[in-house]
Amino acid sequence: MTKRLYVAIAATLALTAVAGGCGRSSSGAETGRSTAAAQAKTAKDLVPEALRTAGELRVATSEGYPPMEMYKKGTQELTGVDPDLAAAIAAKLGLKVKITNAAFDGLIPGLQGKRWDLVMSSLSDTEQRRAAVNFVDYFNAGGAIMVKKGNPEGVKTLDDLCGKTVVLAKGSSNLAIGQRQNDKCAEKMRIMQSEDAPTGLLSIDSGRAVATIVDSPVAAMYAKETGKYDVLSEQYDAGPWGIAIDKRDEGLRDAVAKAMEELLADGGYQAILDQYGVSANAVPQVLVNTKPWQ
Repeated sequence: MTKRLYVAIAATLALTAVAGGCGRSSSGAETGRSTAAAQAKTAKDLVPEALRTAGELRVATSEGYPPMEMYKKGTQELTGVDPDLAAAIAAKLGLKVKITNAAFDGLIPGLQGKRWDLVMSSLSDTEQRRAAVNFVDYFNAGGAIMVKKGNPEGVKTLDDLCGKTVVLAKGSSNLAIGQRQNDKCAEKMRIMQSEDAPTGLLSIDSGRAVATIVDSPVAAMYAKETGKYDVLSEQYDAGPWGIAIDKRDEGLRDAVAKAMEELLADGGYQAILDQYGVSANAVPQVLVNTKPWQ
């Protein structure tokens, strides 16, 4: 989770190499507005012609991470912060939205393979990922420790996880937090890896693990809805989550950033976050690759 992931960085970088010199360098110009973006009146003006002709914005996510992405109860309809924000962005661009559920570790490779136009799946905006994609950041959060209600093991910090069995989601940045902590432990953790946060919590329920690390808004939601867990207050590796866009699609990057700017201005962005109780994780301005878009 935070989210999750250091996706298969090697595979991602390999795909980037195939792309050759199509993307810009990692200079400051990469995050600034293009001339077209500076002159555009609306996000719709910036939509690349091929996408305008298609009339559809294809967005990939990986379900199973409420309140960010999940199915509506009893249906196969995706909802949550990411699907709802994707729909709002598409509307600003004058496009229909098509949201696809995909395996998490295939999201960025699929983006580079042109299977979809955007990835919105609680992706941490990291330097490693920026080797392959640009991010329009829309959320800020870190990992929080979750334990059984009442905290029977008395866990207070990461140090208290040493020597204990901990369950962490495969490929997640929270797994990386746990692994870094384990390097410091005199008595090593026993780290189990789960497919996602709900599966990891089952290991706590059964007593096979004493703790997990989950992105703070997700952890708070699970604790509130189930009444079965405590969430410790400290957040680790707090940082931005971003909408991933192939590095070659700079026009789409600017269109999405402009759409976010409009949603920030008209209250649409805040309304979505308020609906899911995550307004505390809002970004105050449009950020591209963690920097102000200006």
